[in-house]
Amino acid sequence: MEDTPELRAARTEALLGDGGAVNRDALFAIYEENAAKDDETPVTIEFELLKDLEKRLDRYMVDRVPFLSRTQIQRLIEEEAITVNGRVPKSSTKLRKGDRIVATLPPPPSGAIAPEDIPLDVIFEDNAIIVVNKPAGLIVHPARSHKSGTLVNALAWRFKYISGGELSKVGEEYARPGIVHRLDKFTSGAIVSAKNDTAHWRLGKQFEMRRTDKRYLALVHGHPERDVENIDFPLGKHPLIKEKYAVRFDDTGKASVTIARVRERYMTKRGAKYALVELELKTGRTHQIRVHMSYLGTSIVGDDMYGGKHSSERDFDGESDAIFFARQALHATTLGIRHPMTEEPMMFTAPIAADLARAISLLRAATCALGIDPVVIAPGTTIDLAAAGL
Repeated sequence: MEDTPELRAARTEALLGDGGAVNRDALFAIYEENAAKDDETPVTIEFELLKDLEKRLDRYMVDRVPFLSRTQIQRLIEEEAITVNGRVPKSSTKLRKGDRIVATLPPPPSGAIAPEDIPLDVIFEDNAIIVVNKPAGLIVHPARSHKSGTLVNALAWRFKYISGGELSKVGEEYARPGIVHRLDKFTSGAIVSAKNDTAHWRLGKQFEMRRTDKRYLALVHGHPERDVENIDFPLGKHPLIKEKYAVRFDDTGKASVTIARVRERYMTKRGAKYALVELELKTGRTHQIRVHMSYLGTSIVGDDMYGGKHSSERDFDGESDAIFFARQALHATTLGIRHPMTEEPMMFTAPIAADLARAISLLRAATCALGIDPVVIAPGTTIDLAAAGL
């Protein structure tokens, strides 16, 4: 939905507390609500001066947003997250009656993030960003029902006890320190976090403007009809089930595009078909890959919410009947960004999770035992399967 002046005015009224200052709890609640919808749009608020104050912009904003320090406000101004009358100001800009200030605000401090010694598989880290290979089952950030055991708690520990320096401040300042994008709880793979305010805002702009390159690998039931499929179906909330999303061709559907490229096709001795698919996201809707693949009739293995089945090794011509794959077989394998401080192009590869690697190994062996070559050469693929541990 377009962020119109009317919407900003309504949001401003809802956010302001006593004395005209932004209410921290109200702002946090909006970010919590957006997080539940995987909406990464930052919150924007508008102020209009009703009288001459002869006050600098940075000092005025500290009065209006008391949970941010003057230094933080100045960083927001430098990052063009605050405008005056539609123009980029300086911290020293003097405000006059009638001036309109539009500010994009970060999540406020929650006061509830406890550092926890949770092991992290770090792919890359410098003084601006950290890229982690998130395991399946780890929630990205705290929410109402999960205040501990999240990636943010693990990052807070690392920032405080390992990385040192400025990082501890990030954990104190943000409800989700440095988190600029998310992965579902049971999706594994590459996720980047920012380690200072400037990196946070610049990364956030890259994701917002779709300037990143996110590629996933998924193990799906069945064989897709085409080696390359441009899946262009609008998505919205499921009409009956609260937690689910669905293809919606009504006015609730939002444009959603996924490009699916088959990497390997498998066959078991029982005739069951599976495929390894590389997925490129052109949009970032909630459950986008899972819904799109289900709609095509090739649900992701283990994704019982969208038609996938939990699997045992015997399903892949292995020996054991015990279920070993009970989560969606989806892995965020590569992530391409520009470094937020240097603009250097960077590509990160997250080694495939052990359960998915085991499933693919069994299916490759089963397919080859039938005299079938599983490899498909589809144009446009970029993931190096060997580099990903396959």
